Amino acid sequence: MVGLVVVCHSRPLARAAVALASEMTQGRPLAVEVAAGLDETTFGTDAVAISEAIAAADSGDGVVVLMDLGSAVLSAELALEMVDEPSRVVLSPAPLVEGLVAAAVAAASGADRHEVADEARNGLAGKQSHLEQDVTVEQTPADGTTVKVINKHGLHARPAARLVTEIRAFDARVELRNATTGTSWVPASSLTRVATLGALQNHILEVRGEGREAIEAVNRVVALAAAAFGETDAEDADHTPGGGASPGIGTGPALRIREGAIDLPDVPSQGPATEWRRLESALADVRQEIARLHSPIFDAHRLLLDDDDLLADVHARLDRNEAAPQAWSAATARTAAAFDDLTDPYLRGRAADVRAVSQQVLRALLKLPTPAPDGDGVLLAADLTPAEAAALDPERIAGVVLAAGSPTSHAAILTRTRGIPAVVGAGPQILQIPDGTLIAMDGSTGEVVADPSEPVLAAFRARAQQQRVRRTEALTRAAAPAVTTGGVPIEVGANIGSVEDARAAAANGADLAGLVRTEFLFLDRDEAPTVDEQVAVYRAIAEALGGRRITLRTLDAGSDKPLRYLPPPAEANPFLGVRGLRHSLAHPAMFAEQLTAIVRVARETPVSVMFPMVTTADELRAARAMLAEAGDAPGLQVGMMVEVPAAALRAAEFVPYVDFFSIGTNDLTQYTLAAERGNAALLSLTSGLDPAVAQLIDHVGRAAGDRVLVAVCGELAGDEAAVPKLLASGVRELSVAPGLVPLVKQAVRAA
Repeated sequence: MVGLVVVCHSRPLARAAVALASEMTQGRPLAVEVAAGLDETTFGTDAVAISEAIAAADSGDGVVVLMDLGSAVLSAELALEMVDEPSRVVLSPAPLVEGLVAAAVAAASGADRHEVADEARNGLAGKQSHLEQDVTVEQTPADGTTVKVINKHGLHARPAARLVTEIRAFDARVELRNATTGTSWVPASSLTRVATLGALQNHILEVRGEGREAIEAVNRVVALAAAAFGETDAEDADHTPGGGASPGIGTGPALRIREGAIDLPDVPSQGPATEWRRLESALADVRQEIARLHSPIFDAHRLLLDDDDLLADVHARLDRNEAAPQAWSAATARTAAAFDDLTDPYLRGRAADVRAVSQQVLRALLKLPTPAPDGDGVLLAADLTPAEAAALDPERIAGVVLAAGSPTSHAAILTRTRGIPAVVGAGPQILQIPDGTLIAMDGSTGEVVADPSEPVLAAFRARAQQQRVRRTEALTRAAAPAVTTGGVPIEVGANIGSVEDARAAAANGADLAGLVRTEFLFLDRDEAPTVDEQVAVYRAIAEALGGRRITLRTLDAGSDKPLRYLPPPAEANPFLGVRGLRHSLAHPAMFAEQLTAIVRVARETPVSVMFPMVTTADELRAARAMLAEAGDAPGLQVGMMVEVPAAALRAAEFVPYVDFFSIGTNDLTQYTLAAERGNAALLSLTSGLDPAVAQLIDHVGRAAGDRVLVAVCGELAGDEAAVPKLLASGVRELSVAPGLVPLVKQAVRAA
């Protein structure tokens, strides 16, 4: 990559210019050094500092130096005499800010130093055309603006989504046409229209633009095309590496989640405005559902929900008094048909994306249930919503392989709870595997093999047999207490989210329910459950566990678990916003009803109540005060989850107010490492027990001492390799997916 050096009289000014330029590279790396000012406050330039900056910025592709004025130019020329290979350095006469922005985009896109310097010199073109001419600027094919598609699969959904997203940011109308096939011009701001260009690898696209930022926008298309629209094509391979998410071996034919045609109700329109509001509500629900998955694989789906061309068609149909379901269905059918007409099989297959989005919106619009997989075998999917994962039948689904996700995503947690082997983060190439292809996968190692040879298949089956033997041995001792080799008893409980999970926990020998995710009662409905409804379900869970203690976590809503009847506020980062206990305290009436239900059940059976996402002692005191108002219950234990690093560090402050700590290692890891738990690209950070997280757990254990029990209910509790380390930190209770209880008890006995 070409390096950049910024020479400026003011160091703060240079840093600000670099920050602005970095914003334009869409997160791509940039090699840029600052040689500005004599110190933080003294104006001036220094040739030695400039020469050192040039050496630091040069990684082998040369350097472009941008300067402000006066002595900065002289200092840069002098510095050039000090470097070893001055021929590799270009001193640019471009304006500092505009030139740096243009140079940064070009350098981050892989241009050579001469191209970067040319882009820098042209940095003023957009401003000049606007201020000096004040007329529409247009770049046409006659101006020689063409790009070559270098992507292996052409301009398909993901690179097209990248193009559309970036072009929408410009104040310009940009159009494309496929010069190779002679298509008509289409707007670059419409994903559906761009994809219908049928642009394959090595096809030539013509680009034109008009508007205030037309030149910049067209140049951005050129830069994007040179960088393959941000896509790195993975080589096709039989063996696909992923991340193990739920242990076990799965073999069977590849299958997908599909659904039959949705019957549209034959009802008249309630008027264009009313029907549009209905559709807008459904679109918002689907956007939220897609956002919960945190996967770039769904970028194309997200853009379809806001596609100007598609929505204009829907508006026109609503204006003709069509009802929202009929208008949406017809408009998306037209768009899908345009894909069907393409000649390339890969691009023609993108019609499936349109139809998937169409069905998803129609389900939201008509309040239809979640579809199920269309057969028996190994399920392949981009990702799964929590509802889709919860609906999987272990008797029919031998395994799950997801292109996106992480071991601590909600889909992964639910597959573990249901005892289904799963691999996450396997990459988008698994979505190209034809239906019916034999799949062999290992949910422990993350290995996935499509169409395995007989020896490979035999090896997988041998591993499966070994696991069955090991699990059978563990099951024979599942009901027995788990005691370490040093004689320390450890309770092993289950994380559950339904009465069915509670039955599975009891069958697998769980000592208690270490975590009951009560939000399963509150989500995917139009109003909160009543006190009586909650009491009935909590009581059924306790009965399924045969009177063992149940730990009821109060509602953990917010961020990726919004409530339909309590629309969340607009938050820049919901994971750092109103969620967990913060959400409950913000809605005291609903919180009070849940606490009342918990107290009622605690008068009948052993119950612990646990508050999620606690950060300060004031929050915990407020929650305890509301619990006291709900009434007394002998034997009711009170605890809190430790998910925030601040809570772990100030654990001693909470000791007077709790009977136990339960460490949620999924969120604790996410917040400690600044690594979103559902991001497949961050598997190396979020998998296993990070040393920093281990130190926080150890700190909690020391603060708790003998006064407060320390439990772990995060996914690390089910990691047999992590169990000895957790116990050494003072953890005395582990809560895991029901199917893992026997194996974790064995790990405790070996510790």
